[in-house]
Amino acid sequence: MSSSSASSANHDDDEHPSETTSSRSLADTVTVAHNFEITSYSLLDGFRPGEYICSRRFNAGGYEWCIRFYPDGQTEDDAFYTSAYLCLCTGEPCPPGVRAKYTLSLLDKNGNTSIQRSALRHIFVLPGCYYGYTRFFSKKHTNDDRFTIRCVLTVITPRTEERSAVVVPRSNLHGHLIEMLEDGEGKDVTFSVGGQLFHAHRCMLAARSPVFKVELFNGMEEKDDTRHIKVDDDMEPAIFQALLHFIYTDAFPYQYCGVDKNVPLQHLFVAADRYRLDRLKAMCEQKLCQSIDVHTVATTLALAEQHQCVQLKKACLGFLSSHGVLGDIQETDGFKQLVSSCPSVVADIVNHVAIASGSGRAAKRARVEATHSDSSSS
Repeated sequence: MSSSSASSANHDDDEHPSETTSSRSLADTVTVAHNFEITSYSLLDGFRPGEYICSRRFNAGGYEWCIRFYPDGQTEDDAFYTSAYLCLCTGEPCPPGVRAKYTLSLLDKNGNTSIQRSALRHIFVLPGCYYGYTRFFSKKHTNDDRFTIRCVLTVITPRTEERSAVVVPRSNLHGHLIEMLEDGEGKDVTFSVGGQLFHAHRCMLAARSPVFKVELFNGMEEKDDTRHIKVDDDMEPAIFQALLHFIYTDAFPYQYCGVDKNVPLQHLFVAADRYRLDRLKAMCEQKLCQSIDVHTVATTLALAEQHQCVQLKKACLGFLSSHGVLGDIQETDGFKQLVSSCPSVVADIVNHVAIASGSGRAAKRARVEATHSDSSSS
């Protein structure tokens, strides 16, 4: 009897413990991309195996990283190939080290992917550790004198956390706000844009944009005075819809009007600047910097000049002064319009080309070609 009683007591303890705790393992990830542009590649000929050049350092997951590129390979056996590696530069990894997943890709001078390697996974134990591709590409593979090595790096940080018995739902405020915009419930202002009507809420617009605040409330005592507002004809309906989506969600409106494409992106940038939506303007500026190519750099530079965007202008001038692209850019309609509408920027182009080439003769040639383009456009 006593044995049976003890067994029953143990069973009860298992079913109804005095306290239960729990924990779970999670993996936090941070993903960044870094583009390492190689210009004047032909001038690197003559490097010995084992000699390399480095990108600037970039941060991911609290650590600094860089890309190492060996023009003549890392070893004598790899002399007919280039080598490329990801290197951990600084930081004190906790045992067993920094877990990383990454890719190294080769982009041609137009930004198109010419080599896409499969993703690698490594644990970087100490600063100075590097892993990658001993034979990144054959030196016969590219005839371009300018190309880019793109690294997409994900740093993985495992952690353990205590689990609470109460699970708090994630915030869905932006979801409720966008439903309010789409349903039109409580709307008190209507905008007419290119013949299309958009309903919204004055308090939301005024809270997000100082321009809307002045337009909707200052000197407007009667609600009917702001019941219907006509927006200038230079605003496209799709751009205004994207603008409203950002105001209600604080997220970039990818799903509207192809705003990740260059021309709609420029229009959204102008709209964000017009209504002083600084966060959206910065998002557009960042994406414009990343989408610069031969066909878009001139119109993007004109935009940067007109709206006094220092970083965007710097990115455009850096691309214009890259080896071997100025001649192609000068043939575009965008460059001719740039010279005509922003003649002052020609001097900036000339100075950047001169600095990049290190040659007064190149600067003089660029000035003459830009002046010729100005004459032709007029």
